[in-house]
Amino acid sequence: MIAILDYDAGNVKSVEKALHLLGEETTLTRDLREIRNADKVILPGVGAFGNAMEHLKKYELDKAIHEAVAQDKPFLGICLGLQLLFEGSEESEGVEGLGILKGGIHRIPAEEGLKIPHIGWNSLELMNDGRLFAGVEPEPYVYFVHSYYLKAHDPSIVKARTVYGVEIDASVEKGNVFACQFHPEKSSAVGLSILKKFADL
Repeated sequence: MIAILDYDAGNVKSVEKALHLLGEETTLTRDLREIRNADKVILPGVGAFGNAMEHLKKYELDKAIHEAVAQDKPFLGICLGLQLLFEGSEESEGVEGLGILKGGIHRIPAEEGLKIPHIGWNSLELMNDGRLFAGVEPEPYVYFVHSYYLKAHDPSIVKARTVYGVEIDASVEKGNVFACQFHPEKSSAVGLSILKKFADL
């Protein structure tokens, strides 16, 4: 059973739909007992960093996330879910993130001809043998929707990068914690293969 965390963020249903397409059993929940009983946990999300942290705390999902990670349960953050795993974001100065991983979340710098938010398909440069990318073709195209990007403190946790005006750490992995800035659930066959790899961990 895969628990998809429900904290009033956008894009939750498309993650659930993609996993059902793969034949996976899911529960969309904020119930702490259900999360404890799940085999794996996904933190999806589209929205503002500060508002998301406020909702995670309101439903005590911040505690549930730390508990799942401490128990070595496979955990996947998607889009805003990746950003929340870090210490904070320029989007919401003074708001503490979950602090599970170390790195900075920065606004994509304005540049002539560059639309922000970044919405669309970009190719990934794969590196450091990411488990979710095993068997994926080199330089796969995936779908992004974001205005802020990650620069991880430890380059060894970065499993994929992309460039959109600036170099973006697009996917990270550390132990049982995985995260993608892009949307695997909207990234066609490549994205489904990434979700399938996570489901099979």
